[in-house]
Amino acid sequence: MAAYVIAQIEVTDPEQFEAYRRQVPETLQPYGGRYIIRGGQSETLEGDWQPKRLVVLEFPDRAQAKAWWASQVYAPAKVVRQRSAKTELIVIDGI
Repeated sequence: MAAYVIAQIEVTDPEQFEAYRRQVPETLQPYGGRYIIRGGQSETLEGDWQPKRLVVLEFPDRAQAKAWWASQVYAPAKVVRQRSAKTELIVIDGI
């Protein structure tokens, strides 16, 4: 069953965050991950939710998603993200 990593991101250092964005795509490949949403303009249709930046990644399953997040290949990029943005991140199973 596919699993999705969903991140709500508030970039605090755009220059460093751009370096992060360049690093991530190659870290996804070994885990079967791919971008579904990578930023882009959002429009609130109901409620008060105003995400600054929304990212959705798809993986073959939860195990692969968590393995990517905890991997040595993603670790350097993760450090850059954590220094350059405030992030809320979840993993959720698809249907």
